[in-house]
Amino acid sequence: MENTFNFKEIQERPDRLAPGHRMCAGCGGTIAVRNVLKALHPGDKAIVGNATGCLEVSTFMYPYTAYEDSYIHNAFENAGATLGGVETAYKALKKKGKIKEDYKFITFGGDGGTYDIGFQSLSGAMERGHDMVYVCYDNGAYMNTGIQRSSATPMYADTTTTPTGSESDGKPQARKDLASIIAAHNVPYVGQTTFVGNMKDLYTKAERAIYTPGAAFLNVMAPCPRGWRYDAPDIIKICKMAVETCYWPLFEVIDGKWVVNYEPKNKLPIEDFLRLQGRFKHLFKPGNEHLIEAFQAEVDKRWEDLKFRASK
Repeated sequence: MENTFNFKEIQERPDRLAPGHRMCAGCGGTIAVRNVLKALHPGDKAIVGNATGCLEVSTFMYPYTAYEDSYIHNAFENAGATLGGVETAYKALKKKGKIKEDYKFITFGGDGGTYDIGFQSLSGAMERGHDMVYVCYDNGAYMNTGIQRSSATPMYADTTTTPTGSESDGKPQARKDLASIIAAHNVPYVGQTTFVGNMKDLYTKAERAIYTPGAAFLNVMAPCPRGWRYDAPDIIKICKMAVETCYWPLFEVIDGKWVVNYEPKNKLPIEDFLRLQGRFKHLFKPGNEHLIEAFQAEVDKRWEDLKFRASK
């Protein structure tokens, strides 16, 4: 699908996530949701799903919701199954002539409800090929319930269940590469993005995901000021450093073809990303240099693997 990017026109589209919700200042989740929904073409209708999490508890309190489109709150574990079922019912009713309008189906989940608790229903929805988009706003932990580690949490991060101290360096495991796992489901579209520049990368991938027939998955790094421990205005800088260090590379998998959307001219050391966040402050204490070296090695390995896949 060809895409023309007109930043002013896109940002002037009415918000489908209304103001007045209770998300934190500097939260990446609402930035992700607002810009993904702005990728819907004017006049198009959508059904929005939402797994339990920060986003749900802060944008929905029965009977009120911050969403302008039809909205479904489902349990932590079944966002994929819920929207897959709604999409199937929609197709059946439309075939019988009981529904005339066209709808898009978009569901949101945090990393806890996507990488972990909801992975089974997500995998099922992707494998069955429902015409829907699953958007993960990845803030790297179970932020809603107290900053517990998830499989999206990066290695050595300080969380309430992987606290740092004399007996622990933080989370010992590396982050799960969920975008690659979903790509292995042979879905038509997978995209990984975050907030850089004028949001062109986020917008174009969201539009492509929404308007590609079949199942699509969008993974958006969405920093959390409380869990990552940064000053709210620094969110864009953190996202930029995530991309420039190749911790969070921008890529797509389109009908099985891997595409790297951005390759830094001068790849920055991972310290430039880690230093901005309080959850990694222990890594910069004397004697912990080997931890940063291990983190850098993991980032380099994944970056080279990604470039190899794209070269094929």
